[in-house]
Amino acid sequence: MDRREFVGAVLGSLITAPLAAEAQQTARVYRLGILGPGPRLPSDRMSLSNRVSTALRDLGYVEGQNLSIEIRLAEGNPDRLPSLARELVQLRVDVIFAIGTLSVRAAKDATTTIPIVMFNQLDPVALGFARSLARPGGNITGVLIAAEGTLAGKRLGLLKEAVPRATRIALLSLDETSARVQVEEARKAAPSLGVQLVVVEVQDGDYDRAFATITAQRAAALFVPAHSYFANAQGRKRIIELAAKYRLPALYEWREHVEDGGLMSYGGIQLELARQVAVYVDRIFKGAKPADLPIEQPTKFELVINLKTATALGLTFPPSILARADRVIQ
Repeated sequence: MDRREFVGAVLGSLITAPLAAEAQQTARVYRLGILGPGPRLPSDRMSLSNRVSTALRDLGYVEGQNLSIEIRLAEGNPDRLPSLARELVQLRVDVIFAIGTLSVRAAKDATTTIPIVMFNQLDPVALGFARSLARPGGNITGVLIAAEGTLAGKRLGLLKEAVPRATRIALLSLDETSARVQVEEARKAAPSLGVQLVVVEVQDGDYDRAFATITAQRAAALFVPAHSYFANAQGRKRIIELAAKYRLPALYEWREHVEDGGLMSYGGIQLELARQVAVYVDRIFKGAKPADLPIEQPTKFELVINLKTATALGLTFPPSILARADRVIQ
């Protein structure tokens, strides 16, 4: 290298080094707002906020580096959701991840410009959240938990098949839209299954009172509907404990319920659904419009059973259930 080349190389490095450092310092930090109805339980492995955060990390987003997450949870008081949604709007987050129908509605009412990625159970077209599943058309897209309806009729049928003697089946409920829709779907399916439903509303987290009512009504099995209120760590643990105490065969939404000691579950795979949410958040961060992103529907559902819990309940699963199980916990 001659002298002129050497001097040019040195000058070039002096010029580009500060530019590279400046670019590194000004790398964009994306802001994700998370809005949900439940309590904040950072250690809960089923927490959707935790799972979406992990999935985003796999896509290259690291909190404290290029990602900031603002979490606003209603702690079981849905009346707080509208004000929490407005907080996220005021913070100017890039995307709002809304968990459940009430959270989606609160976010929708709070902004027409910030993209919303929903995780929801009910038909978003019927609710006015989207024009169609294929082309939502507004600022809302996301992931549905079930492809059609809420799977309440399907779940009730599986529970009856697992416990043929159960002519009275208790169904936990809440004073909330998603829970009420599942109750109605289960009621429509009940007569053809030869089942009488005993609907018991859980009020203020009082599961002891709910199970006392279930026992008094002589229900022989328990249907726990799909809802974050029943899936969070506190609710999940208490329901499983009381179902064991009162020797009630129970069916749940997610396989994690069964891994924690529940009898059986039927539903989508939450980990995969959370990854799809993260993919949509990533695409919107990179410039995609929610209006053009089709609302995703799960394509795989899994039936999981716990033989250890069945033995403790004195229950033998029919061969028809065992043959269809995607996973059997011994």
